Amino acid sequence: MSLSSTGSPDTTSRRRRPAEHAQDSSSEHDPLLGYSNEQAHDRLCGAQHADSSTPSSQHSLYPATKCTAACACPSHHACEDSWEESQNKRTIRAENEVEANKLVNNYRFGFRKWKSHVTERPFEGRSDVVKELYSELNVIKPHSGPGHFITCGNVAYVLLFGWWVSLAYFLVGTLMFITVTGVPYGKLCWKLCCYFLWPFGNPIHEMGNTLRRCCERAPYCECSMEAEEDNSPFLLPSPTEVPVPEMPDRPLRTPYWRRFVTYVWLLLGYPPLVVVHSLACFISWILVFTIPVFKMNARTLGVILLLPPEDVSISAGSQRKHQGYETRALLCCYHAANWYYYKYTIDGINVFAANLLPLVIVALVTGYIDRENKYASSDVKFTIAIGSIIPLSYYIGMGIASISAQSNFAVGAVVNATFGSITELTFYITALLRGHQQANTCLEEVVKAALTGTLLGCILFIPGICMIIGGLRHSEQRFNSRSAGVSCALLFISIGGVFAPTLFSKAYGNLVCDSCTNSTGANSTSNSSGPFVCHNCHYDLSNGTLFHNHVQPLVYTVCALLPVAYIIGLLFTLKTHSHIYNIHVGEVQGMNHSNESHLTVSSHHGTVVHWSRWRSLVILILATVLTSACADLATEHIQPILSQPNISQYFIGVTVLAMVPEIPEIVNGIQFALQNNISLSLEVGSCIAVQVCMLQIPILVLFNAFYDVGFVLIFSDQHLWASIFSVILVNYIFMDGKCDYFQGTALVVVYLILLAQYYFAPSPAGC
Repeated sequence: MSLSSTGSPDTTSRRRRPAEHAQDSSSEHDPLLGYSNEQAHDRLCGAQHADSSTPSSQHSLYPATKCTAACACPSHHACEDSWEESQNKRTIRAENEVEANKLVNNYRFGFRKWKSHVTERPFEGRSDVVKELYSELNVIKPHSGPGHFITCGNVAYVLLFGWWVSLAYFLVGTLMFITVTGVPYGKLCWKLCCYFLWPFGNPIHEMGNTLRRCCERAPYCECSMEAEEDNSPFLLPSPTEVPVPEMPDRPLRTPYWRRFVTYVWLLLGYPPLVVVHSLACFISWILVFTIPVFKMNARTLGVILLLPPEDVSISAGSQRKHQGYETRALLCCYHAANWYYYKYTIDGINVFAANLLPLVIVALVTGYIDRENKYASSDVKFTIAIGSIIPLSYYIGMGIASISAQSNFAVGAVVNATFGSITELTFYITALLRGHQQANTCLEEVVKAALTGTLLGCILFIPGICMIIGGLRHSEQRFNSRSAGVSCALLFISIGGVFAPTLFSKAYGNLVCDSCTNSTGANSTSNSSGPFVCHNCHYDLSNGTLFHNHVQPLVYTVCALLPVAYIIGLLFTLKTHSHIYNIHVGEVQGMNHSNESHLTVSSHHGTVVHWSRWRSLVILILATVLTSACADLATEHIQPILSQPNISQYFIGVTVLAMVPEIPEIVNGIQFALQNNISLSLEVGSCIAVQVCMLQIPILVLFNAFYDVGFVLIFSDQHLWASIFSVILVNYIFMDGKCDYFQGTALVVVYLILLAQYYFAPSPAGC
């Protein structure tokens, strides 16, 4: 797997970045670099202490705030009003026009917020932390001493990789000594045996022409690497180099590919080391945080082991004194692990999503080839199929963002509306079809539980966990209460519309029970008096004309009104009342302050997009097809899990099936919260919940109208009251426009309490 970067990997040459591009390293991967909410509040409330001669550059970073003595807040309420006004004029920066289009098309309420950059970011403008992630291990850097390398990651390297890689080199070196002709390679292997046991701070060099000339003239003397300067570029001969005259007592070197020992090495020594280094590369890449070990093994396998052994020099860190010698380093590793590799991307895709992609192949192979479960059980197949949906949903999101960023708003809106919920809809429709074919009503209840679980997770868990993580870094976070009010209003409309048929059926339906007994234990058919105890009671909608003449028309009416409310909400936030959000994208100097959103970006040229429109479309369609296949496998092998006597089917639906496709969104919300942009974190959950009620459920009802799979929009009491209570609770917390980790803890605790209810709830009828 290639690890290419967009710029030079040399981390020793640091360029001074312009002041307008200076950013905190913690916000390096955040495309939404708005002004800090806490700083904005402090600037407003502390304006009376500000110097009137504040540089204009500070004002340009936040045009809605003027920190002069004349704007001092006369009271606490006036200060809050000023802060609220400033929040309605947030500024979001983008590196180029494509990223700005993505923000405009995806930021507004109603569309999902995908975090990934769709363009390559200039390497020279990145922080030192990110440059370190993408740098190759061929640069020698100053360090304080040998003790500087004794870290937990380096010690873990010795335990996980170092000892067995060194042992492999010792065995291969012994083998090469046995062949006699491979003695030079045997010496090299023994040197590398000691090197890979503790490689940190010890560089490996390729001898340049000057050093090779020195060794050829004095073959029995110790060649000093600092004896003679060689300024020739790495791996390139110097244009002014004088040919070495042929010595009568020492012939010229035989070319590398004309030596017999080369082929002995390639046949006997190199193949086992290929296996060893490939295994080390695989393990270190899967662990993600040990990617430096991957780079070290890959560079050794592809470069060092294919050089003549006399050209490879391994030296201790204390032997480096000559500056010109550094340009000829092949490998120099200082740390085996780096925590920040969670930010690492490959062609715009996060490394975790890329590592999970092979699960799709494993799921398809084990699911469609091993039909008789000879090599894997149904539980394993279900787990792999559900896990494979995670990277596919990430790729779908990246495709949506790429097409939206390179198109106008209309195309972006269509793509978002079409593919935004494709992962969940694919699973729901597949489950309903399989349940209809098998006459299994349990799958319908599982789908309803998954829909309710998505609502509860997006209303309670996603905002709650974002408040907790963001509150631990920032004591108090603020958000636009007006935009949150719009989201809460749409949530009320959504929940009210979706559960209206359920309330209607409870008001007018006939309560039917499977069995009833009185307090004395007699059957219900006896004439004994006393209170009766009934079991498995439910509202019967199949008998009479209540369902066909009253409930079903109500369902169709509600499902027709909910998308209309969704469109009205989009018009409200996109057109008529866009000043509630008033998003400024791009460079803010000279930007006016009208009510409409602005798109002003200075860097239009030189933008490199990761995925083109056609590539994004192909990946989007392919990921959708693969998602359908994985969803089909998951529903095929879910029955053994549903048959577990100790786990309620409700619990499986509201947890695994509901939240697994939303894992990329949870990660997005957490990253926004860490950047003190809690507004986006809260809108991530609200957006998904509204899409579930106003788009996904009407689509399922429409699908059932054309192909009857038995999907009835009637939910159980637990789904009904849990959803209503969640919306009321989150609306109460969003009222003041402030949040902290305590409020987030309250939401998460309530969510866990509801999950406990589902866990101990009896299985639904028909399961």
